[in-house]
Amino acid sequence: MNKTTHCTAEELTERCRRLQRTMTASGLHACLITQNVGLYYWSGSMQSGYLLIPAEGESTYYVRRSLNRAIGESGVKTVPLGSFRAFGDTLARDYPELFADGRRPRVGADLDVLPAQTYLRLQEAAPNVELRDGSAVMRQVRSVKSASEIALIETAAKAAAAALDLALGRIREGMTELEVMTILEGEMRRYGHIGLMRMRGYNQEIMTGMVAAGEAAAEPSYFDGPAGGRGLTPAAPQSASRRPIGAGEPILLDIGCCIDGYTIDQTRTAVIGELDDELSRAYDVSERILRRVESLLRPGASPESLYAEALRLADEAGLAAHFMGFGADQVRFLGHGIGLEIDEWPVLARGFSEPLEAGVVLAIEPKFTFPGRGVVGIENTYAITADGYRTLTTSPERLYRLPFHP
Repeated sequence: MNKTTHCTAEELTERCRRLQRTMTASGLHACLITQNVGLYYWSGSMQSGYLLIPAEGESTYYVRRSLNRAIGESGVKTVPLGSFRAFGDTLARDYPELFADGRRPRVGADLDVLPAQTYLRLQEAAPNVELRDGSAVMRQVRSVKSASEIALIETAAKAAAAALDLALGRIREGMTELEVMTILEGEMRRYGHIGLMRMRGYNQEIMTGMVAAGEAAAEPSYFDGPAGGRGLTPAAPQSASRRPIGAGEPILLDIGCCIDGYTIDQTRTAVIGELDDELSRAYDVSERILRRVESLLRPGASPESLYAEALRLADEAGLAAHFMGFGADQVRFLGHGIGLEIDEWPVLARGFSEPLEAGVVLAIEPKFTFPGRGVVGIENTYAITADGYRTLTTSPERLYRLPFHP
């Protein structure tokens, strides 16, 4: 069985070291990783279990199932979990230095995603450990991508661009949103898209993306984004529906592609024929906002300042009421970090003042929502470099005006 393909053993070691430095500065003695994405990021495997990373020393991946597969995939020390009820005793045996002099070590766990039941069971199984919220230090470390991570996102970007190009050539008046989505998904699967994109937010799910036209794109949803989409049923109340696409209405093509766990996020707007003047102008403003934010993208820029600049430009254009949603359904961000999850840190929003640094990857998505009419906008994914940024999205940037076909 192959070891992890998304990074080398040396890179896994460096990831653990970065987390160790961060947890030490936060007063933690160790971190306990329980979530699949975190397990994959720090061990190279996504098998069921718990990964203990001490502030000093070697990590251990305690696997419940499947141990054999985890041993073949993992780049860290991997052992059977054994009795969960005795997990605290197991940790004390394997890491006596953490419990020296009767100390009850402070262990940061990914409490932002850990189910309450599992948290309570962990407290029961390891009463000798003080569980604290370590999610912030974990997300902070993961926000900076390595060259190999960025390369995987670029691979996904090329697949998404090929799929979009194919779909744009096949869109016809009367086709349903779902039919267009099946073209996109089918082509991306041929390139290795795993068929899903992971999210961290509780009760937040995302499909391959969103294909929605006209008023259906502007229908709000529980999903924390500027466009909801009608979806197929109340059991899937977002993204594509069976609504036919008409001429002269905006078609929002907000798609992602996930290869080897890493995701690209991009949006393009199309129309069969022409958009009306107001929607066309709003699309132009979305590009103008993107260009302005690009001019500010560099290490040291604060995410909240980029969001504030986007708000200013939307207001200056008289479109503030439509920016990133409408009314009570407006969202309060311009973009988000992206990688193994679609909603990583940092968020381009108020409250995110920590300066950007090289290696951060961001999806930036200025969009305008017009209830009853549709959504227009654009989205690219960028990697922050030492002296600026690099665009990872490869699909050409323009309003795609598609011809009528009989």
